[in-house]
Amino acid sequence: MCEEVLSHSILGRARERELVDVQALDLRQWASGKHRITDEPPYGGGAGMVMKIEPYANALADLKGPHTRTILMSPQGRPFKQDIAHHYSLEKELILLCGHYEGVDQRVADHLVDDEISIGDYILTNGVLPALVFADAIIRLIPGVLGDADSAVQESFASGILDYPHYTRPEEFRGWKVPAILLSGNHEKIREWRLASARALTQKKRPDLL
Repeated sequence: MCEEVLSHSILGRARERELVDVQALDLRQWASGKHRITDEPPYGGGAGMVMKIEPYANALADLKGPHTRTILMSPQGRPFKQDIAHHYSLEKELILLCGHYEGVDQRVADHLVDDEISIGDYILTNGVLPALVFADAIIRLIPGVLGDADSAVQESFASGILDYPHYTRPEEFRGWKVPAILLSGNHEKIREWRLASARALTQKKRPDLL
């Protein structure tokens, strides 16, 4: 699942150019016993299985360096925001722990990680999908990854609000026209229009950001 996503588009090119190194590692290699079991029924009963602490602890003992930051993808984590992506894009090395089933032994969160991150208030099959979202948001902020250095600055949430509307050819389609200001060539007026449009769009769709 990870390799399929990480090998395409911007992420794939960033890896090919060695701007970032990403590895997807199977937790089973750090599990003990003949069957390499990574999950057990929860203490106290209940449905489902819980990921064991030992494989995570063993993995971190092997992988962590002096500058490594460890993040658990978790529905109990703090909501993922663009400023968090910027913060982690400056780190040298990250380890993302992905849970599964009913979750992860609480002692992993309490004692083994530096942060817990949630990408939203909904339920997913496992922590791999959130980890890929997290990785994508961070990698695109690494210098040189995007072709245009200004692209990451101009996107939605980069300035704390939604991005301004974008238009391209044709100038008119089914009677729907591109705003005349964008065809004027007056860059200062265009800049002002974009700022005002971004704020108006944010007010309409995401007033919580204001």
